[in-house]
Amino acid sequence: MSRILDITAKDLTQILRDRKTFLFLLIMPVAFTFLFGFAFGGFSKTEPDPRLPVAVIDEDQGSLSLRLVSLLEKSEVVSVSQDRTKTQDDLEISLNKGKLAGILIIPAGYTEGLLIGNLPRLILVADPSQTSGSTIQSELLAIENRLVAAVQTAHIVAGETSAFNPAFEQALNAWGNPPIRIENQSADVANRRPASNAFASLAHTSPGMMLQFAIAGLLTCATIIVNERKTRSLQRLLTTATRRSHILLGHYLAIFVLLFTQFLVLITFGQLILKVDYFRLPGATLLVAFASSLCIAALGLLIGVFANSEEQAIAFSLIPMFLFAGLGGAWAPLETTSKAFQAVGHVTPVAWAMDGFKNITLRMLGFESVLVPSAALAGYALLFFLLAAWRFRTVSE
Repeated sequence: MSRILDITAKDLTQILRDRKTFLFLLIMPVAFTFLFGFAFGGFSKTEPDPRLPVAVIDEDQGSLSLRLVSLLEKSEVVSVSQDRTKTQDDLEISLNKGKLAGILIIPAGYTEGLLIGNLPRLILVADPSQTSGSTIQSELLAIENRLVAAVQTAHIVAGETSAFNPAFEQALNAWGNPPIRIENQSADVANRRPASNAFASLAHTSPGMMLQFAIAGLLTCATIIVNERKTRSLQRLLTTATRRSHILLGHYLAIFVLLFTQFLVLITFGQLILKVDYFRLPGATLLVAFASSLCIAALGLLIGVFANSEEQAIAFSLIPMFLFAGLGGAWAPLETTSKAFQAVGHVTPVAWAMDGFKNITLRMLGFESVLVPSAALAGYALLFFLLAAWRFRTVSE
């Protein structure tokens, strides 16, 4: 065991002397996290309105038309705007350019028609074949039904007396506060919180850059193993009582300690500075970080024993970085891609690591949600280590 620790200490000393270690493992992940965070709105203080923009032309200006507009303004589906300086032709130009999702025209006589029991026809200018058009139409129909039902109820209760207005207000308010409300939520969904765009961006970018540059940092570690063979230090070491397994485990432990320390520092940075909630489940976060370190350290060991020169070590480190980061969702969320691309992405260990971290910080799932990703990472670690052991035995003979 002492020989393994001696090799580990020797490797760590050499690695920490190289300035590229801090560049790839700490400085670059932090810099690119800020860069991607700003690019994707991670530091934006204002959230874009997700509602569909609808312009309203109120030709009636009666009490009920104004109430209809008021109800639409409270909608969670449409965002209402009124600009009396613009004509219908101007608004249709905006609609064609995609600046508006629809135009609602409330005809003159709308209030009077509702009060005498008629249902004046509203005019909606939108494309019903588009999802936005049908969504606006459904929301408008639902809100108008509330208004009509309130008017009808007030007529039944108060007739044409002065009590009509109080009865109308009471009936309309009843729609917003029904006596019975049915909610069907699972325990997991109930415990989740809605993620803002800024929070979701940083919760994705932080682990993505952490994983990407953990792989990039392997070039320093791999170079040490390559130089050990080139200078024949390995052959001299094998003439002593040191076994091949001691050398392999010593190198592996050095890379693991370095990477796990990197993960701990960047996770703390993400929690305290970026407000990514890694500490919501600290045990789960440590498990994913531990499994990721095992996997990437084994990959670094594999690169070191396969590379025959420093140039190869650099190439073998950068190619997996770009390949795994791109396919594994470190740059863009896999959830936004097709199912086929997601399946391909999960061939890489980065996708499993991203799943583990995002299950904690973004999806607000429990500890059990990181068990499968961690097991997958451990499986990759075993595969890479066995390949490295097989290759190391051949190059050291």
